[in-house]
Amino acid sequence: MQIKFGTDGWRGIIAREFTFDNVAFVAQATMDYLNREGLAARGLVIGYDRRFLSREFAERVAEIAAGNGIVAMLTDSVAPTPAVSWAVHEQKAGAGVMITASHNPPQYNGFKIKEEFGGSARPSTTLILEQMVADNIEALRPVLSMPLAEALAAGTVRYFDAREGYCRQLARYVDLERIRSAGIAAVADPMFGAGSGMLSELVPGLTEINADENPGFHGRPPEPTEEHLRELSGLVRSGRYQVGLALDGDADRIGAVDETGDFFSSHQIFTVLLRHLLEHKGLRGGVVKTVSTTRMIDLLCEKYDLPLLETPIGFKHICELMLEQDILMGGEESGGLGVKGHIPERDGILMALLLLETMAVNGKGLRQLLNETMDEIGHFSYRRIDLPIDDGAKELLIARLQGERLTTIAARPVVDVNFKDGFKFIFTDNSWLLIRPSGTEPVLRLYSEAADPAVVETLLAAAREISGI
Repeated sequence: MQIKFGTDGWRGIIAREFTFDNVAFVAQATMDYLNREGLAARGLVIGYDRRFLSREFAERVAEIAAGNGIVAMLTDSVAPTPAVSWAVHEQKAGAGVMITASHNPPQYNGFKIKEEFGGSARPSTTLILEQMVADNIEALRPVLSMPLAEALAAGTVRYFDAREGYCRQLARYVDLERIRSAGIAAVADPMFGAGSGMLSELVPGLTEINADENPGFHGRPPEPTEEHLRELSGLVRSGRYQVGLALDGDADRIGAVDETGDFFSSHQIFTVLLRHLLEHKGLRGGVVKTVSTTRMIDLLCEKYDLPLLETPIGFKHICELMLEQDILMGGEESGGLGVKGHIPERDGILMALLLLETMAVNGKGLRQLLNETMDEIGHFSYRRIDLPIDDGAKELLIARLQGERLTTIAARPVVDVNFKDGFKFIFTDNSWLLIRPSGTEPVLRLYSEAADPAVVETLLAAAREISGI
């Protein structure tokens, strides 16, 4: 089969595409790349999440690293992706591998590559790796490996605690004492994922739910979207808590519930945290957002005279700009947010702590903070719909939208288009609609934002009609 990297890593259904043989092919190409680029001597950090067979897949990668003469630093237990990324940076490793399918349904697993700077592999790197995998398979390149027990005895595989150094970094970035002294009644849902136990360890008194280990995630994809956080919303609505925080399966994405018990989207989180970094942490720099992210970020950048850059979806594109320019914050609609002074990587745990910090500093809830900002820049409504679509229908839809020029949608004139990633249509009042097939799943995503929630629904209904779903 052909190995293709999506928005962040290669993913597949366990035992169908994501097999030990295919993982070995990708791992061998990774070792070949490290040797070719002169990075092998710096070693490789390897981590894994709570999914079915994740530890065993990670151990197989470690065996292949050892077989290629590369020292593998393997996490001694489940670790969040940001902790593995931080370890790559802190230990000055040549790269990192994280076995995780992030927010995907439980039948998936994945292989994320972190480059030497501690962030997602850049598109240029993953293109090289894809070709190396294909070339190795065609040339019948053998997979070099060393049995784990032998590699451990030889010191070419070493266990380490990824959480320890990562927690030190979080304590440097966020004022944990101020959060603790504020006494915020907070509840967190790590969604049975790799971030379980992290927030309650850093903020004593914080309550965690759904923190036990369950590779099936109790039948719920570990994605912190509104439909998956009803239990968290109910707990905040009960009056026992002031805020709900959620992490995805590998803890690099954030979700939240505000003081009213309503879902607090990634766009709203981005908006509140950007203002916090500017006004309370005194930081400056450019801002990066993806094509599916709210206009509130555009308006805040105008207000504070900050450069704004836009990328396709996928934090790897944001990461590239964070490496090249002075970027204060970058974010995407799916809940992946990264900040200056850390690593060029999305980090759900750090974002959760920053939300608590801004609440502690301001003495206000998230909704109140957002409303104060929207009173200045305008009020917005946003919604995303995910619909199942097979590969054939996806290809037909893409071909049709590429060839057909839509001038009106739902009787609204289209004044501009953006086909940077998907098909985005912009209207006279700056409302917009995005039709985008997922890069990692058989899913069609429809997005819309407008000042009026009714307009959002009208545009989404029109998008379904256009898509034929």
